[in-house]
Amino acid sequence: MARLKRGHYRARNRFGSSESLDSNGRFRWSSVPVHFPPGSITPLPSGKPLRLPKVQHTFEPESTEEAVLRQSRRDQVKTAFERCWTAYREHAWMKDEVAPLSGGYRNGFGGWAATLIDNLDTLWIMEMKDEFEVAVSAAVNVDLGVSTLQTVNVFETTIRHLGGLLAAYDLSGDRRLLDKAGEVGDMLYVAFDTPNRMPITRWDFQNGAKGVPQIGDDFILVAEIGSLTMEFTRLSQLTRDPKWYDAVGRIVDIFNQQQNQTQLPGMWPVVVNAQEANLTRENSFGLGAMSDSLYEYFPKMHALLGGLDSVYEKLYRGAMAAAVQHVLWRPMTPNNADILISGDVRMRSPSVSELDPQGQHLVCFAGGMFALGSRLFDIPAHMDIAHKLVDGCMWTYKAFPLGIMPETFHMVPCPSKSGCQWDEAKWKAEAKARSVPATNQDAMQVVEQLRLPPGFTAVGDRRYILRPEAIESVFILYRITGRKDLLDTAWDMFSAIRKYTETDLANAAIADVTVTDGKPPKLDSMESFWLAETLKYFYLLFSDLGTVSLDEYVFNTEAHPFKRPA
Repeated sequence: MARLKRGHYRARNRFGSSESLDSNGRFRWSSVPVHFPPGSITPLPSGKPLRLPKVQHTFEPESTEEAVLRQSRRDQVKTAFERCWTAYREHAWMKDEVAPLSGGYRNGFGGWAATLIDNLDTLWIMEMKDEFEVAVSAAVNVDLGVSTLQTVNVFETTIRHLGGLLAAYDLSGDRRLLDKAGEVGDMLYVAFDTPNRMPITRWDFQNGAKGVPQIGDDFILVAEIGSLTMEFTRLSQLTRDPKWYDAVGRIVDIFNQQQNQTQLPGMWPVVVNAQEANLTRENSFGLGAMSDSLYEYFPKMHALLGGLDSVYEKLYRGAMAAAVQHVLWRPMTPNNADILISGDVRMRSPSVSELDPQGQHLVCFAGGMFALGSRLFDIPAHMDIAHKLVDGCMWTYKAFPLGIMPETFHMVPCPSKSGCQWDEAKWKAEAKARSVPATNQDAMQVVEQLRLPPGFTAVGDRRYILRPEAIESVFILYRITGRKDLLDTAWDMFSAIRKYTETDLANAAIADVTVTDGKPPKLDSMESFWLAETLKYFYLLFSDLGTVSLDEYVFNTEAHPFKRPA
């Protein structure tokens, strides 16, 4: 047996027995004793799925010229994927991620071949069937009794590993993938073995496998506890075992019960207490980082369940009513653009909210969410919001010198969403006020020194880490509305990203998108979502419209398509 590197944890060496090993000698998570069993199991909703509204736009036939251009763009995206996949295969096979500058690897997701499993469905969608077969044969042999981490992120493992296996099964029908998804589900299910059945999201891998009694966390990110529903539900649908659906259903019940008890009724704070099942105490709210996919999953769960559980429409309507009123804001821009940005809110009192006019690349998913919610729940006003949110992210991409949006930024908010006139003096004064540390320089010197494009008062995080959220919403909005200008906008995005992130091996994150010399410093990082989400969405945008139709599939937050009920 090969010696493990320091930092690896081999479950079976410490507590395995013949009864806890499967036929391949790997640790069997279903053998872990349960300390706090559920008193009952809630079954999946029964009955014939409802006839939900059609999601995809009815497109006119494309011209020969349009088809040639679209297919050329699609093929260039595929070439970028193939190049990165080759780098992963040659330099980091069976590891979590390849390092695109050094040619090394990283194992930040348990060492369970995150890039490989995250991209099984991408290989299938891009018709790389030989590579798919090789990858499936490798994926099913990943040993879940070994981890590079002491603490496992349950959310990340759910969306990447469980979601990746389920989507690849839905697309290919390869039973091996469903069996492996069941193994991952059995492992994750152990994290729910707490007195109130609320999961531990930053979960002690060794103690879980040893069967040590566990207790939930009193400080937990709301997205991490609220964004397990799609994957666990799909696993129950496919295996006909309701235990996973029951596990996440208990969480949804609490969100439902406490939706109007928070300091911003309708929404839930960024941080909650799972140990006490209390989602009401904190006063910070938003659709962005640490909250995002909680809200994203409401319309998607409605679709995945065929509309048979009305709770998700109720949760969506209540949350978005609060978000539209308090969280969305219109920035002051040099061209008075009619756009919206999603920010953060702190409730100072039940009737007083304080907006932090921050924008995030991550929250660009919201445009796609509003578009899908508008269509599924027949809320026309949300489609207008979707357009303005997507336009806001596209405007931000174009405003920066590389044509790429940073991780976070600040702007001056207009007094209302109806708009305001550009005021250059006000912009510069706000930029100086936000500069850290405080400076005696005049406002123009601050703007120049910090390389702030007109309208931006701060760029808190200047990186671009190959994120997918902007192109995700472009793809969804295009498929739903047929808005043709989005195709050219998306191509500009792809061209800029490819130009500035490409390395000798693959593509790398950028440290600073505000540089003006065209030579941004790169980081030795290429997260699995670059292939699994960003390039997948670019590819789908330029694919035939029937390729993963939104009327047949619904995407999890890692861009894994799950089959919707017929």
